[in-house]
Amino acid sequence: MHLVMMLALTFGTGIIDAVGYLGLDRVFTANMTGNVVILGMGLARAEDLPVLGPAVALVAFLLGAGIGGRSLRGARTGWSGRSSIAFAAVGALVLGTGVASLFVVPEEGTVWGGVVTALLGLAMGAQAAAARRLAVADVTTVVVTSTIVGLAAESRLAGGTGKNAGRRVLAVLLILAGAAAGALLLKVHIGLGMAVAGVLALVVALLGHLARERVADARP
Repeated sequence: MHLVMMLALTFGTGIIDAVGYLGLDRVFTANMTGNVVILGMGLARAEDLPVLGPAVALVAFLLGAGIGGRSLRGARTGWSGRSSIAFAAVGALVLGTGVASLFVVPEEGTVWGGVVTALLGLAMGAQAAAARRLAVADVTTVVVTSTIVGLAAESRLAGGTGKNAGRRVLAVLLILAGAAAGALLLKVHIGLGMAVAGVLALVVALLGHLARERVADARP
């Protein structure tokens, strides 16, 4: 169940990063590796790449991850009530930002564009911290580089067992599909992709909470 939910959030991450990169002046709000690279090139004045947006996203992501880690400190292993709250907060923040953006479009270089970048970075940082707490192998929800490395390095072709190959492939395909979906939704409106990703996170929070309650009820 946890694997399925984290894969769903991985799809949502693809949507968010497509919205950020294509709609918020080439900013990744979930994939910090790409964001740091863009920031570095921007600082070197390479091809007029942005600096402020990636910097805002990075700081906000760090803050969100810190808040997420702090809120889950001491929680029991696996899905806890705090996990439900964390993922619900992520969903509410992303959905709220998307709905607000339907009325006030976050254009490049505007204050609202910077606020949207910060809010998405904050949400994705918190999501990453909550997913890290669940520790679903090879599915961090915000990046697939390590997943691809594991897929290749531990494959049968490389002399490995091919363990977890299925989930690794799914994680890569879902973030790919999410990015494609985000690009298509952006053609309709920039707020729509955020709204879809927010609803998806809220559904994951609800399903995780209900599954936790069923497990608790089944205990003697």
